[in-house]
Amino acid sequence: MGVRYRFVLASKSPARLASLRSAGIEPEVIVSGADETQHPGEPAPDLTARLAELKADSVIETLAVDGPTIVVACDSVLDLDGRVLGKPGTADAVMHWWYGMRGRSGVLVTGHHVCVLDEAGRRAATRVGQTVVTFADLTDDEIRSYAETGEPQRVAGAFTLDGYGGAFVTRIQGDPHNVTGISLPLVRQMLLDMDVAWESLWDR
Repeated sequence: MGVRYRFVLASKSPARLASLRSAGIEPEVIVSGADETQHPGEPAPDLTARLAELKADSVIETLAVDGPTIVVACDSVLDLDGRVLGKPGTADAVMHWWYGMRGRSGVLVTGHHVCVLDEAGRRAATRVGQTVVTFADLTDDEIRSYAETGEPQRVAGAFTLDGYGGAFVTRIQGDPHNVTGISLPLVRQMLLDMDVAWESLWDR
């Protein structure tokens, strides 16, 4: 029998948790208290990579590590022609963003930081996934109704692929998992590079 890892997801995102569970992994959720402020002029890939690492390190500092442990942290934003869109927070911001997003394409950027702590020591890596997302040409009424659901206020780029917003995405170029906040193929490869087999993490 191989090494049994404790798998920690350093995120409160329900979508990331659901993605891992659907892939056979049952993570322990520990939310980071890291400062997620964007640096002036910081591009989306740099921002998401930095924040993913910051979130992971923040959670690792609180962990009592008493066995093989994996910590995964992610951060997502939408890059719309160089403008970085995180979580809008308010219905007004949602509508303003969507007036600029409808009928156009943006890049959903997700930074991933994976840290493995086991008898071989501490190993860590950071990689960024990017997926091109094309949005439907929504009417003003659709945008207003979507904002009223409350969903887009809480998510990067003011849309989801796995919720109400799914009907407003007409095309995906790249990994769809990356759009929901965690690229499973990317995390698998990162773990493989650190000598951890993905299938060994399945909850079975």
